Amino acid sequence: MSGSSASLQPPADAVKPVRHPDAPAPGELLGAHYGACFGCGSEQPHGLHLQARAGEGVSITAEFTVQPAHQGAPGLAHGGVLATALDETLGSLNWLLRTIAVTGRLETDFVRPVPVGATLYLEAEVTAVAGRKIYSTATGRLDGPDGPVAVRADALFVEVKVDHFVEHGREAEIKAAMSDPDQTRRARAFEVNP
Repeated sequence: MSGSSASLQPPADAVKPVRHPDAPAPGELLGAHYGACFGCGSEQPHGLHLQARAGEGVSITAEFTVQPAHQGAPGLAHGGVLATALDETLGSLNWLLRTIAVTGRLETDFVRPVPVGATLYLEAEVTAVAGRKIYSTATGRLDGPDGPVAVRADALFVEVKVDHFVEHGREAEIKAAMSDPDQTRRARAFEVNP
């Protein structure tokens, strides 16, 4: 194993993840964590508009349909867009832990091309937790939840305090997110991506 992949392997003292008692019920739609998020926000005209649902344990399922604005090569999804879909899906897992965390490392495998118009069916789960580190994995399939694997990823998320976003984000957007009248969306606004 190369040294770069070692950071995606949980240490020997890692523990099994525990779903938070206040996490959404299995099957419940998680909704956008922030309206302006490129991955899940409804305010992004060319965003992914990824829809995630809570699964059993510490897992979720998600879907997104590749639009013409998402292409790289003619008629095919851009690899960066596919990585974004995986990152968004993996980041949404933190809502089941009720933890604010950012992506520390994302390793992606592109298995097959994803055509424009195709729907990518994603499954993700947290595999281990070690202190502030959250280890997770995801798979994206074409043509349905049992279709051929198109992409997969392993990720390491790092738990942070909301101050991380206050210190590094733009003040106007941070204030807007913190004053959102939707309590659930306000709580989710700070859950993913550095």
